[in-house]
Amino acid sequence: MRSVASTVHDLIAVLDVGKTNAKLSLVDAATGLPIHVVQRANSPTESLSMRQLDVAGMEHWFLGQLRDCPGRERITALVPVAHGAACVLVDDHGHVIAAPDYEDTCFRRTASEYERERAPFAETLSPRLPDGLNLGAQLYFLETRHPQVFARAARIFPLPQYWAWRFSGVSASEVSSLGAHSDLWCPVRNEFSSLARRRGWDKLFPPLQPATATLGLIDDRIAALTGLSADCRVFCGVHDSNASWLAHLRDVRNGAALTVISSGTWIIAMTSNGDLSRLREDRDMLANVNVFSSPVATARFMGGREYAAIAGPENATPSLTDLERVIAARVMALPSFAEAGGPFPGRVGRIVAEAKLSPGERAALASLYVALVTDVVLDLLGESDAIVIDGPFAGNPLYAGILKAFRPGANISISNLASGAAAGALALVLGESTPAASVAVHAVTALPVAGLIEYRDAWRALVER
Repeated sequence: MRSVASTVHDLIAVLDVGKTNAKLSLVDAATGLPIHVVQRANSPTESLSMRQLDVAGMEHWFLGQLRDCPGRERITALVPVAHGAACVLVDDHGHVIAAPDYEDTCFRRTASEYERERAPFAETLSPRLPDGLNLGAQLYFLETRHPQVFARAARIFPLPQYWAWRFSGVSASEVSSLGAHSDLWCPVRNEFSSLARRRGWDKLFPPLQPATATLGLIDDRIAALTGLSADCRVFCGVHDSNASWLAHLRDVRNGAALTVISSGTWIIAMTSNGDLSRLREDRDMLANVNVFSSPVATARFMGGREYAAIAGPENATPSLTDLERVIAARVMALPSFAEAGGPFPGRVGRIVAEAKLSPGERAALASLYVALVTDVVLDLLGESDAIVIDGPFAGNPLYAGILKAFRPGANISISNLASGAAAGALALVLGESTPAASVAVHAVTALPVAGLIEYRDAWRALVER
């Protein structure tokens, strides 16, 4: 938990549901700075013989944290933010009947059938991804393997809008979640895909609302449980990577060709000047859809998950000396250490020339690996004038400096916030009056490490072989 003193200003509550952690942030509307941040790990539950998101557990936690947070009486707006490829199906009585976890391997049982059903990449710009990372694959599995359950579904909510509905009682859908590698959206025509229309799924999603829309005031039940003001507004909400993107759109409007690297469980690079014709389905490239319904060229990999697999459980903080030792020994991590997504599909991660590494050296190797794959992702997207890194990897002592060494001509900065999602949520509420402090960035200098470029060239030769 983190809390800091604040002058009396209105507060914005951001419910941020990532794949690994759920977070509640209170952001000062006048300064743009978070004054209180708490988080908890997300653990799946089991139902219908499949893994599901623990939406009940998350709701209990959110309500408790809102009830106990400092300055709750000053919260004037609540904004839900959540990861992609996630939805919640509810029945006519508002009961949850399914909230699939996209990492469940159960979706493999219908993978070949679904492959024949889905719309082509040229239509959706959504690559075929493992397990349930395409939202359409989850719905197809439920409809064909649990037809009686699926038949009870009265509404399908994208995950951010599920939380908006739980807190306001108003149903909505929103394009940034529908357009996140779902197979359900056509980003160029800005409409549901042929798959969604053919199977009638489009009719189960509530009406579209802008992410910036106020759906209503907080539900009376929620106000009574938490002590929040009955005048607190609930916003429609947004996909988490698109929230990070929104936080930096001011720079794009000023003409900069900008790439935002949103980090966490996933590292997602979104670029303002991206050529959609460069997108390659086999390299986990896609068009996300921003909150203004425009396609955004995107490439990504599960960087946070891969970092943890390489660094090990000690979670050490790597040093420059640790990095120098790894490079000198030519210890290399080769992709991939997560089954889901990324530019090197179907490969099994391995470490070559591995000696006995200290926890710090393993963390340095993990930082180096993530920077190397990020460098590949940026090459796939094309050049950009400026690159901004936000999320947990902005605080990694090596990652940004390694990336700058790889790309000396790029203007690389790190965000001042641990969560770009919080800054994006603030921008949803305040628009053009968003305080500049909420998106302040700091320039990165290249790490002065001998042999780093030669190491990168050798690593690329191995992975491209």
